[in-house]
Amino acid sequence: MSIIEFLRLVIKHLVLLVLAPLALAGMVLVLTNKPSFEYSSQTILYTGLASGSSIEMDKEFNYFATNIAFDNLINIINSRDTQEEVAIRLLSQHLMLTKADPKYISQKFFDELKIKIPKSIYAYVAHAKNNSVVAKDSVSSVPFSYLMFPPQINKSDYEKTVQNLTKLMKSSNTNFVYKLLNFEDEHYSIKTMSTVSAQRISTSDLVKLSFTVNDPGICQQTLAIYNDVCIKKYKKIKENRSDAVVKYFETQLALASEKLKEVEANLLEFNKSYKIINYYEQSKAVAVVKEEMEVDYNQKKAQLAGMQAATKRLEEKLAIQEQIQEKSSRVIENKKKLGDLNFEIVLAESNFESRRDDQSKAKLAELKKQYEALKYDVNKNVDKLYTYQNTIDGVPISKVLPDWMNNVVESENLKAKIKMMDQQNKDFQEQYAIYAPAGANIKRIEREISVSEQGYLEILHGLNLAKLKFQDNELSADLKTIDPPFYPLTPMPTKRKILIVAAAVLGVILILGIILLMEYFDTTLKNVHRAKKILKLPAFGMLPKLLLNPGSVNLSFIQNRLIEIITQNIQQFLSTTTENTTTKTLLFISTQQMEGKTVLAANIVKELKNEGKKVIFLNYSLQQKPIRQQSKLNFFNKYLGYQDNRIDLNNALLVDPSTYLDGSEYYKYTINNAFYTAKSYNDILIQNDIVLNFIPDFVVIEFPAMLYTNYPAALVANADLNILVCRSNRLWAEADQSLL
Repeated sequence: MSIIEFLRLVIKHLVLLVLAPLALAGMVLVLTNKPSFEYSSQTILYTGLASGSSIEMDKEFNYFATNIAFDNLINIINSRDTQEEVAIRLLSQHLMLTKADPKYISQKFFDELKIKIPKSIYAYVAHAKNNSVVAKDSVSSVPFSYLMFPPQINKSDYEKTVQNLTKLMKSSNTNFVYKLLNFEDEHYSIKTMSTVSAQRISTSDLVKLSFTVNDPGICQQTLAIYNDVCIKKYKKIKENRSDAVVKYFETQLALASEKLKEVEANLLEFNKSYKIINYYEQSKAVAVVKEEMEVDYNQKKAQLAGMQAATKRLEEKLAIQEQIQEKSSRVIENKKKLGDLNFEIVLAESNFESRRDDQSKAKLAELKKQYEALKYDVNKNVDKLYTYQNTIDGVPISKVLPDWMNNVVESENLKAKIKMMDQQNKDFQEQYAIYAPAGANIKRIEREISVSEQGYLEILHGLNLAKLKFQDNELSADLKTIDPPFYPLTPMPTKRKILIVAAAVLGVILILGIILLMEYFDTTLKNVHRAKKILKLPAFGMLPKLLLNPGSVNLSFIQNRLIEIITQNIQQFLSTTTENTTTKTLLFISTQQMEGKTVLAANIVKELKNEGKKVIFLNYSLQQKPIRQQSKLNFFNKYLGYQDNRIDLNNALLVDPSTYLDGSEYYKYTINNAFYTAKSYNDILIQNDIVLNFIPDFVVIEFPAMLYTNYPAALVANADLNILVCRSNRLWAEADQSLL
């Protein structure tokens, strides 16, 4: 659709486009005749969710987490539970008022409340003198700020009343409080509370709550209660969530502590049973002493072997006389006693070293005394033997005998020490047998302690983090009212003017949309361009409707000029597409009746005659429907500015052809069986006993509607031009296309 066509369409329906919006605006004007005053207030909460302080110093700003936190807060504000609590608190406040106070509720709505509240509900209102129906549940542990609370109402009684009404509301779905909240009450219903708007102010930490209602006191009090309820619920949710985590870690920490104590007790009992103070130090000391003892033992074994070899050599050199043998025997006997005594002294010293008691000390002293006495006796006998000056090898006895004596004594001393070291080695082997499995068990127990201790420390770390998060949540959940709701003194400007303008604009858009929609779905032939597109045939022209009242348009001139143009187009078409024959045959056809064939064909014949052409017009003799004049102008067209669609029966184009065509130019033919065999206009003339006294230039033949009457195919095929006539305001159906 072009701009020109759109403007024409608008101009055509201009009256309707004006009247419909005015009618809608008038309806809104009438319906909003009774003004209803509405009061609006707002309050602002500071959340600290985006830029507030935090205990976690390395905490980074998270855009998505902040948006989620604000969404959570706004969803809590808009939740049904919050709305129910606010509604019940507002209702409780008004029930406890003894008289109307504009600061809280106007006289009008207070009187209405007294009328609609049943007397049974007042039994749930707590008073100092009436505690019989007060709920046994304790008052909420989170106190409200009561910033704008009526001073004449006791706060404790108020909380009890809220609990009573809440309990009543939840008891069933048929009680009055439940119905009041769920039906469309203008002050206490959930629907009214849901109109409280909550939105974040830009990208700040602030959330704005706004509310509009028909009473200024109720408006302010609703927002004040909303503030307190939201702060309480948000704080409770945040703290409960973190507190549950803290309790979990505390429980797990207690279990880990018990397990750690249990494995540490197992280690203590193990050390007690094996008499271990410090296993690693003790085992290290035992290993060092054993290594030193083995070195000393090997050294003493080597010394003993040397001493024994030297003694044997000296004894071989000694060849003493019989006297010397006697002395020697005594000396040898004493030597053996001296060795035994020396062994006992070593044992006594070892016992004294381990026990340190008086008995061991006395025994050691006695043995040493005996040792010294025996040694003295041996030395005395040796001195007597020393008198013998020479050995059997010629060596002085005084030189050999002391060496032999020293070697013997030292050999016996080494034997006693080696025997003692053998006993100690046996004790070390027993100690090793104890320490070897103890090390593996201690390792296992220490590993259990390490795992338990690590788990304990991890849980302790988690507990510290949970407590830190708990403190951080307490800090972030501390919402504050920085802008309390104000008391609206003046009502909001009425939206009546906006509604009227909106109704008018909506009317224009609606009517224009319907018009464009009808135009879009209009499938009539409408005009020449659409007819050529649908019919897929070239067009000679279009003739306007013969209106009774065309207005200021010179319809007569336009009609005559269009007939001339159509006639000229027909002649031009024939001159370029047909043979240069003497007579041109024109067939006027239509698919349905009342399409205008007769009017158009007769006026074209008239125009050809005026141009000096010899023409005859052959029309069929079937009964045609007369054109009936409409009795009066259509109401719809008359008052909505549309064109008068009545036909002008006196129009020059509708004159009977017999008035301007003589008997030799205008004929009626009969449709019979012979008609369908006609191959040219001459056959029709012969069939109807028509004799011409001239050769015509044009023969115009009008066929009846093809939907009702067949046609001679040969005549149509041999005609110079077949002209289809159809109304522009009709639908072109598939039947029409098939006939065509």
